[in-house]
Amino acid sequence: MSDWREDNKQGRLTNLASPRAPKAVITLDGRVRHALEVGRTRLIVAGTLMAIAFAIISIRLVDLTLLQGPKNSNKTTQIIDEAPPVQTVRADIVDRNGIVLATTLPTASLYAEPLKVPNPETTARLLADILPEISQDKLLKKLTSGRGFIWIKRNLTPRQQYAVNSLGIPGLNFETEQRRFYPHGKLGAHVIGFTNVDNKGLAGIEQSFDKALREKPEPVELSIDLRIQHILNEEMSRSMKEFNAIGAAGVVIDVDSGEIISSVSLPSFDPGNPGTATDDSRFNRATLGIYEMGSTFKILTSAMALDEGVASIYDGYDVSKPIRVSRFTINDYKPLKRWLSVPEILIYSSNIGTVQMALEVGTEGQRKYLSNFGLLRSASVEISEVGTPLVPSPWREINTMTISYGHGIAVSPLQLSSAISSVVNGGNLKPATFIKRAPADLPVGRRVISEKTSAYMRDLMRLVVLHGSGRNANAQGYLVGGKTGTADKLRNGRYVKNSRVSSFVAAFPMNNPRYVVYVMVDEPKGTKKTFGFATGGWVAAPVVKRVVERMAPLLGIEPVHIEDADIGGNTILKKAKARMEGRKIAAR
Repeated sequence: MSDWREDNKQGRLTNLASPRAPKAVITLDGRVRHALEVGRTRLIVAGTLMAIAFAIISIRLVDLTLLQGPKNSNKTTQIIDEAPPVQTVRADIVDRNGIVLATTLPTASLYAEPLKVPNPETTARLLADILPEISQDKLLKKLTSGRGFIWIKRNLTPRQQYAVNSLGIPGLNFETEQRRFYPHGKLGAHVIGFTNVDNKGLAGIEQSFDKALREKPEPVELSIDLRIQHILNEEMSRSMKEFNAIGAAGVVIDVDSGEIISSVSLPSFDPGNPGTATDDSRFNRATLGIYEMGSTFKILTSAMALDEGVASIYDGYDVSKPIRVSRFTINDYKPLKRWLSVPEILIYSSNIGTVQMALEVGTEGQRKYLSNFGLLRSASVEISEVGTPLVPSPWREINTMTISYGHGIAVSPLQLSSAISSVVNGGNLKPATFIKRAPADLPVGRRVISEKTSAYMRDLMRLVVLHGSGRNANAQGYLVGGKTGTADKLRNGRYVKNSRVSSFVAAFPMNNPRYVVYVMVDEPKGTKKTFGFATGGWVAAPVVKRVVERMAPLLGIEPVHIEDADIGGNTILKKAKARMEGRKIAAR
């Protein structure tokens, strides 16, 4: 500082070594002002750059969302592959006892950023070894697509995730998603339904309650009892295998509440992997399938004749000759060629006697009762897979005759089970449901027949199992009553021989009915054990017996050792037979 001195009066520094040079003067206030100018300049430059960056980003967003969006609307596959996962929390579905039927768990999904994958060919080969369901060519196509994001596989197993992660390949990453799991596999699949990869319900309860399952944390409680579902499924599978059938359907329904305790359709499918299922296995035979039910309809015809008062329990009809209408002839399967009482008509499954009862009820009366039984409209239940009944139009007298024994009208197994429930429960049709009902919410129902008629029908159905075609359903101690049904199937407008539906509908215990059990086997073939027969009595009735014997103890129904309930039916049968015998003697 020897060449400089401070001028304290002026507040400046003077260069003493250069007296001739212009004096450079920097005040203290000038230094501060200079620094502020530099800072302001830098802020302006930085702000301008940031504004330009935001402007570029905004323009790009507008271009992507508004300008390019409509142009790419047809690129569905690309959108799916590049879309990030939709995270959803979905409530559980449980059976009536709280057992989980469907739940949601976190899983890892594999995605790639193709631009960051160093060697697509090698990566595709390694991934194909871990994920054999995806071809190496398809993986290579994805990895060389040049996109910023693409799904490789959704919902990997923990083992697959570990194997991919062990590769250590850049550009491969995982996203945690929610996946729907069905702990019991195929059991109840047609009722529970399934979801797509984004957990949107596509069938069954999953579809019908999609919004509730997404928005409410409480589980959806079904009326299904998984224990009974397992029993019915197992016994029907056994029968299908034994008789080499193409399918089967079964329903168990609580006659007082209308709750569907079990609903089985075979073959079934895995709801966790519905894409591999065939159309036949996804088809719900229990609710969507409609069939001519054969002689099981004779229960309904007998009930309407007794309820309408055109026949009494002790009346009878001459079944000695076939009924001929135009070019049609109605015969009995095993003609007895004599007068039969009303109980005997049901016991021996006489078509001729049933037709005469239906004609006395009349066409309009028959249509009224079948409508009241809920058989002329689709079942109103909580799943969308329900069939529409096939009914004659116009409804002529010949239709009245054939419908009386279950031909010329087609309904679903669920509809028939619900109708029979009303026949045995005192005469009230309770709406069927797949949702568990609280005791306080049990429906009153709608009266379809009188209590007296219902009591008579319980006796008659019990007689069929004791003395008629339903003997193979007689589970000892459980007072089973029911009716067989065998109907040839229609193809191209013609009935095909040996292509039939064999069924049995039952209720138990008949002194105080609790449940209706329906079993149908589709296109069974006779065996040596059944002497070549494949009718309802040989095929479906034994299934009902085994199901009742296994399910009754689980539901708290104790067997009775003195079958008091048989006394009423047998007394009726004796009196009716005596009256028919007297009529026969008088005719001589």
